[in-house]
Amino acid sequence: MEGTQLTSELPSRPDLRALFLGFSSVGLSGFGGVLPFARRMLVEERRWMTAEEFNAQLGLCQFLPGPNVINLAVVVGKRYGGLAGAIVAPVGLLAGPLAIVLLLALLYDRYGSLPLAQSMLRGIAAVGVGLLFAMAWRMSGAIKEKLFFLPFTALTVIAIAGLRWPMPMVMVAGLMLSGGIAYWRLGRK
Repeated sequence: MEGTQLTSELPSRPDLRALFLGFSSVGLSGFGGVLPFARRMLVEERRWMTAEEFNAQLGLCQFLPGPNVINLAVVVGKRYGGLAGAIVAPVGLLAGPLAIVLLLALLYDRYGSLPLAQSMLRGIAAVGVGLLFAMAWRMSGAIKEKLFFLPFTALTVIAIAGLRWPMPMVMVAGLMLSGGIAYWRLGRK
């Protein structure tokens, strides 16, 4: 009796179609990052992995070259569908966004020079910048002294956007400056 109850709680093994559709839903869910959607689909909704398995596989995928979520799709696809699954899952993840980007590229090629299209693109760019800053602010939630980092953000924006300094130079300078200030602050305590 216990064996039947235990097996009824376990999710069924996904076939190739389920892998494709599951990862397609993930690929179409997010803009700029779908890892949270992948976790929700794999662990909470479809229960193809436990939270511990997800964390272990994600750790492996972060070590491998390439985007983490695509690596994760390959690993999960291989786990459940062998070589065919390792192909189908990332194709499902990328097919929808690729089709959308191609459609947008065709529309831009045809209508991109219109003043209305240019205005819309400037608005989209402003929204993208706002989303980037909002994400950075949320990621800094654990940091007690958020205001301490605002001058670094301003200096980075000025160096890259205003002065047009190369990114590697700005990164090295920022690393040296923030490391020096952190060392100085630790020495005072």
